Amino acid sequence: MFRAAVRLSVSGVRSVTRSQPRCQAPLASRCYSHGKQETDEEFDARWVTYFNKPDIDAWELRKGMNTLIGYDLVPEPKILEAALKACRRLNDLASAIRILEAVKDKSGPHKEIYPYLIQELRPTLDELGISTPEELGIDKI
Repeated sequence: MFRAAVRLSVSGVRSVTRSQPRCQAPLASRCYSHGKQETDEEFDARWVTYFNKPDIDAWELRKGMNTLIGYDLVPEPKILEAALKACRRLNDLASAIRILEAVKDKSGPHKEIYPYLIQELRPTLDELGISTPEELGIDKI
């Protein structure tokens, strides 16, 4: 009998304490962007510098392109030119063609972007002897 009375009183006290409004501290807001914003020119210069490293290896090239393609943008022609020249320094034709395929895929539904990039890269492609996927016929596979 005593046990039942204690159980009821404890549950009654719990319900009373739960129904009372509690003082809540205001939520702290956090701003994580303490650094300065990078301009488009600084972004382009950073990636051109990355691909122009004389001692870049194949892994760094693939890692850089994977990171670059992961951004919500289509790389500028000067960045792609530096990446294609890095492919030539590494004697890696497959990576050069893969870069062009990735850029075409990244262009998505905007059909005017890829022809513009090829037009801007044409002197570099001719200088390096790199054919586009369309010229090789592998875009139809």
